[in-house]
Amino acid sequence: MDKEREFAALLADVTNLGRQQKGIVSKEQVKEAFDKLSLSDDQLTLVYDYLKKHGIGIGTPADPEEFLTEEEHNYLKDYIESLSELPEVTDSEKIGITISAMSGDKSAQNRLIEIYLPTVPDVAKMYAEQGVYIEDLIGEGNLVLTSGVTMLDAIEKPEEAESFLTKMMMDAMEELISDNLDEDARGQKAVKHVQKVADKAAELAKELRRSVTVEELAAETDLTEDDIIEAIRMTGNNIEDIDFNEE
Repeated sequence: MDKEREFAALLADVTNLGRQQKGIVSKEQVKEAFDKLSLSDDQLTLVYDYLKKHGIGIGTPADPEEFLTEEEHNYLKDYIESLSELPEVTDSEKIGITISAMSGDKSAQNRLIEIYLPTVPDVAKMYAEQGVYIEDLIGEGNLVLTSGVTMLDAIEKPEEAESFLTKMMMDAMEELISDNLDEDARGQKAVKHVQKVADKAAELAKELRRSVTVEELAAETDLTEDDIIEAIRMTGNNIEDIDFNEE
Protein backbone atom coordinates (compact mmCIF):
# COMPACT_ATOMS: atom_id res chain seq x y z
CA MET A 1 0.00 0.00 0.00
CA ASP A 2 1.47 3.39 -0.98
CA LYS A 3 1.68 6.19 1.57
CA GLU A 4 -1.27 8.11 0.13
CA ARG A 5 -3.60 5.12 0.41
CA GLU A 6 -2.28 4.25 3.86
CA PHE A 7 -2.81 7.85 4.99
CA ALA A 8 -6.40 7.82 3.70
CA ALA A 9 -7.11 4.52 5.45
CA LEU A 10 -5.67 5.76 8.74
CA LEU A 11 -7.62 8.99 8.47
CA ALA A 12 -10.84 7.02 7.98
CA ASP A 13 -9.97 4.87 11.01
CA VAL A 14 -9.37 7.90 13.25
CA THR A 15 -12.59 9.52 12.04
CA ASN A 16 -14.54 6.36 12.87
CA LEU A 17 -12.84 6.19 16.27
CA GLY A 18 -13.93 9.75 16.99
CA ARG A 19 -17.53 8.93 16.13
CA GLN A 20 -17.46 5.84 18.32
CA GLN A 21 -16.22 8.08 21.14
CA LYS A 22 -19.16 10.44 20.60
CA GLY A 23 -17.31 13.01 18.51
CA ILE A 24 -13.96 13.31 20.25
CA VAL A 25 -10.39 11.99 19.98
CA SER A 26 -7.24 12.99 21.84
CA LYS A 27 -4.08 14.31 20.20
CA GLU A 28 -2.33 11.24 21.59
CA GLN A 29 -4.75 8.94 19.76
CA VAL A 30 -4.20 10.81 16.50
CA LYS A 31 -0.42 10.77 16.84
CA GLU A 32 -0.45 7.08 17.71
CA ALA A 33 -2.63 6.26 14.69
CA PHE A 34 -0.25 8.05 12.31
CA ASP A 35 2.95 7.06 14.10
CA LYS A 36 4.20 4.89 11.21
CA LEU A 37 3.98 7.82 8.78
CA SER A 38 6.02 10.20 10.98
CA LEU A 39 3.85 13.22 10.18
CA SER A 40 5.20 16.72 10.77
CA ASP A 41 3.40 19.16 13.07
CA ASP A 42 1.99 20.94 10.01
CA GLN A 43 0.64 17.67 8.63
CA LEU A 44 -0.92 16.80 11.98
CA THR A 45 -2.57 20.22 12.05
CA LEU A 46 -4.17 19.42 8.70
CA VAL A 47 -5.44 16.15 10.16
CA TYR A 48 -6.91 18.02 13.14
CA ASP A 49 -8.61 20.48 10.79
CA TYR A 50 -10.04 17.63 8.73
CA LEU A 51 -11.42 15.92 11.84
CA LYS A 52 -12.98 19.15 13.07
CA LYS A 53 -14.73 19.69 9.72
CA HIS A 54 -16.15 16.18 10.12
CA GLY A 55 -17.52 16.89 13.58
CA ILE A 56 -14.67 15.32 15.57
CA GLY A 57 -13.18 17.42 18.36
CA ILE A 58 -9.54 17.17 19.44
CA GLY A 59 -9.41 16.84 23.21
CA THR A 60 -12.72 18.63 23.60
CA PRO A 61 -15.99 17.96 21.75
CA ALA A 62 -16.43 19.87 18.50
CA ASP A 63 -19.55 21.90 17.87
CA PRO A 64 -21.32 19.64 15.38
CA GLU A 65 -23.86 22.33 14.54
CA GLU A 66 -21.17 24.73 13.33
CA PHE A 67 -21.41 23.46 9.77
CA LEU A 68 -25.22 23.34 9.51
CA THR A 69 -27.10 25.72 7.24
CA GLU A 70 -29.73 28.02 8.72
CA GLU A 71 -32.42 25.75 7.29
CA GLU A 72 -30.83 22.72 8.93
CA HIS A 73 -30.50 24.59 12.24
CA ASN A 74 -34.20 25.41 12.17
CA TYR A 75 -35.17 21.85 11.25
CA LEU A 76 -32.97 20.42 14.01
CA LYS A 77 -34.36 22.82 16.60
CA ASP A 78 -37.97 21.98 15.72
CA TYR A 79 -37.22 18.26 15.64
CA ILE A 80 -35.53 18.24 19.04
CA GLU A 81 -38.37 20.30 20.51
CA SER A 82 -40.86 17.72 19.26
CA LEU A 83 -38.95 15.01 21.12
CA SER A 84 -39.22 16.88 24.41
CA GLU A 85 -42.80 15.66 24.70
CA LEU A 86 -41.67 12.03 24.99
CA PRO A 87 -41.94 10.60 28.53
CA GLU A 88 -38.67 10.18 30.40
CA VAL A 89 -37.51 6.89 31.91
CA THR A 90 -35.08 6.00 34.65
CA ASP A 91 -32.03 3.83 33.97
CA SER A 92 -33.66 0.86 35.70
CA GLU A 93 -36.84 1.30 33.64
CA LYS A 94 -34.78 1.43 30.46
CA ILE A 95 -33.05 -1.84 31.40
CA GLY A 96 -36.40 -3.51 32.04
CA ILE A 97 -37.83 -2.30 28.73
CA THR A 98 -34.69 -3.41 26.91
CA ILE A 99 -34.87 -6.91 28.39
CA SER A 100 -38.48 -7.22 27.23
CA ALA A 101 -37.53 -5.90 23.78
CA MET A 102 -34.71 -8.44 23.56
CA SER A 103 -37.23 -11.21 24.13
CA GLY A 104 -39.36 -9.94 21.23
CA ASP A 105 -42.03 -7.94 23.07
CA LYS A 106 -43.45 -5.57 20.43
CA SER A 107 -44.73 -2.94 22.84
CA ALA A 108 -41.33 -2.84 24.56
CA GLN A 109 -39.61 -2.48 21.19
CA ASN A 110 -41.88 0.45 20.32
CA ARG A 111 -41.15 2.02 23.70
CA LEU A 112 -37.44 1.56 23.11
CA ILE A 113 -37.73 3.43 19.81
CA GLU A 114 -39.13 6.41 21.72
CA ILE A 115 -36.33 6.17 24.28
CA TYR A 116 -33.58 6.26 21.65
CA LEU A 117 -35.15 8.79 19.26
CA PRO A 118 -33.17 11.66 20.88
CA THR A 119 -29.96 9.76 20.14
CA VAL A 120 -30.58 9.96 16.39
CA PRO A 121 -30.01 13.74 15.96
CA ASP A 122 -26.93 13.53 18.20
CA VAL A 123 -25.44 10.93 15.86
CA ALA A 124 -26.62 12.78 12.75
CA LYS A 125 -24.85 15.98 13.84
CA MET A 126 -21.52 14.14 13.71
CA TYR A 127 -22.07 13.64 9.98
CA ALA A 128 -22.94 17.25 9.15
CA GLU A 129 -21.16 18.93 6.21
CA GLN A 130 -20.65 15.67 4.32
CA GLY A 131 -23.04 16.19 1.45
CA VAL A 132 -26.26 14.93 3.05
CA TYR A 133 -28.89 17.15 4.70
CA ILE A 134 -29.37 16.69 8.44
CA GLU A 135 -33.04 15.89 7.80
CA ASP A 136 -32.08 12.96 5.57
CA LEU A 137 -29.51 11.72 8.09
CA ILE A 138 -32.09 11.79 10.87
CA GLY A 139 -34.62 10.04 8.67
CA GLU A 140 -32.11 7.28 7.93
CA GLY A 141 -31.27 7.01 11.62
CA ASN A 142 -34.93 6.72 12.60
CA LEU A 143 -35.46 4.05 9.97
CA VAL A 144 -32.58 1.89 11.17
CA LEU A 145 -33.59 2.44 14.81
CA THR A 146 -37.03 1.05 14.02
CA SER A 147 -35.52 -2.10 12.56
CA GLY A 148 -32.69 -2.25 15.09
CA VAL A 149 -34.94 -2.73 18.12
CA THR A 150 -36.19 -5.97 16.54
CA MET A 151 -32.62 -7.31 16.35
CA LEU A 152 -31.67 -7.03 19.99
CA ASP A 153 -31.55 -10.80 20.34
CA ALA A 154 -28.06 -10.38 18.83
CA ILE A 155 -26.74 -8.84 22.07
CA GLU A 156 -26.10 -10.65 25.34
CA LYS A 157 -26.74 -7.90 27.90
CA PRO A 158 -29.32 -5.07 27.95
CA GLU A 159 -26.51 -2.62 28.67
CA GLU A 160 -25.18 -3.31 25.17
CA ALA A 161 -28.34 -2.02 23.47
CA GLU A 162 -27.29 1.63 23.25
CA SER A 163 -23.94 0.94 21.59
CA PHE A 164 -25.57 -1.67 19.32
CA LEU A 165 -28.26 0.72 18.10
CA THR A 166 -25.88 3.69 17.85
CA LYS A 167 -23.50 1.64 15.72
CA MET A 168 -26.38 0.71 13.42
CA MET A 169 -27.28 4.40 13.05
CA MET A 170 -23.68 5.35 12.29
CA ASP A 171 -23.30 2.59 9.71
CA ALA A 172 -26.56 3.58 7.99
CA MET A 173 -25.61 7.27 7.85
CA GLU A 174 -22.15 6.48 6.53
CA GLU A 175 -23.68 4.31 3.81
CA LEU A 176 -26.10 7.10 2.92
CA ILE A 177 -23.20 9.55 2.60
CA SER A 178 -21.23 7.05 0.52
CA ASP A 179 -24.20 6.49 -1.79
CA ASN A 180 -24.60 10.25 -2.14
CA LEU A 181 -20.93 10.67 -3.04
CA ASP A 182 -21.23 7.90 -5.63
CA GLU A 183 -24.28 9.63 -7.09
CA ASP A 184 -22.44 12.96 -7.22
CA ALA A 185 -19.51 11.27 -8.96
CA ARG A 186 -21.84 9.73 -11.53
CA GLY A 187 -23.45 13.12 -12.08
CA GLN A 188 -20.10 14.81 -12.59
CA LYS A 189 -19.07 12.08 -15.01
CA ALA A 190 -22.29 12.58 -16.98
CA VAL A 191 -21.72 16.35 -17.13
CA LYS A 192 -18.17 15.84 -18.42
CA HIS A 193 -19.44 13.38 -21.02
CA VAL A 194 -22.07 15.80 -22.30
CA GLN A 195 -19.55 18.64 -22.38
CA LYS A 196 -17.07 16.53 -24.35
CA VAL A 197 -19.70 15.66 -26.96
CA ALA A 198 -20.86 19.28 -27.18
CA ASP A 199 -17.29 20.57 -27.58
CA LYS A 200 -16.46 18.04 -30.28
CA ALA A 201 -19.71 18.85 -32.10
CA ALA A 202 -19.01 22.58 -31.92
CA GLU A 203 -15.50 22.10 -33.38
CA LEU A 204 -16.74 20.01 -36.28
CA ALA A 205 -19.76 22.27 -36.90
CA LYS A 206 -17.43 25.27 -37.07
CA GLU A 207 -15.28 23.46 -39.59
CA LEU A 208 -18.26 22.36 -41.73
CA ARG A 209 -20.18 25.62 -41.14
CA ARG A 210 -23.37 23.71 -40.32
CA SER A 211 -24.86 21.36 -37.77
CA VAL A 212 -23.41 17.86 -37.82
CA THR A 213 -25.03 14.45 -37.74
CA VAL A 214 -24.35 11.73 -35.21
CA GLU A 215 -22.70 9.66 -37.90
CA GLU A 216 -20.38 12.48 -38.98
CA LEU A 217 -19.34 13.25 -35.42
CA ALA A 218 -18.60 9.60 -34.69
CA ALA A 219 -16.55 9.29 -37.88
CA GLU A 220 -14.41 12.36 -37.10
CA THR A 221 -13.83 11.79 -33.36
CA ASP A 222 -13.09 9.05 -30.83
CA LEU A 223 -16.78 9.01 -29.83
CA THR A 224 -19.11 6.18 -30.77
CA GLU A 225 -22.62 6.81 -32.06
CA ASP A 226 -24.00 5.35 -28.82
CA ASP A 227 -21.85 7.79 -26.78
CA ILE A 228 -23.18 10.72 -28.76
CA ILE A 229 -26.83 9.65 -28.63
CA GLU A 230 -26.53 9.07 -24.88
CA ALA A 231 -25.28 12.66 -24.40
CA ILE A 232 -28.05 14.01 -26.65
CA ARG A 233 -30.69 12.22 -24.59
CA MET A 234 -29.17 13.45 -21.33
CA THR A 235 -29.73 17.03 -22.48
CA GLY A 236 -33.17 16.42 -23.96
CA ASN A 237 -31.81 16.88 -27.49
CA ASN A 238 -30.37 20.29 -26.66
CA ILE A 239 -26.85 20.04 -28.06
CA GLU A 240 -27.30 22.78 -30.61
CA ASP A 241 -24.57 21.76 -33.07
CA ILE A 242 -25.93 18.23 -33.60
CA ASP A 243 -28.74 17.52 -36.04
CA PHE A 244 -30.60 14.62 -34.49
CA ASN A 245 -34.17 13.38 -34.64
CA GLU A 246 -35.22 10.54 -32.36
CA GLU A 247 -37.18 7.96 -34.33
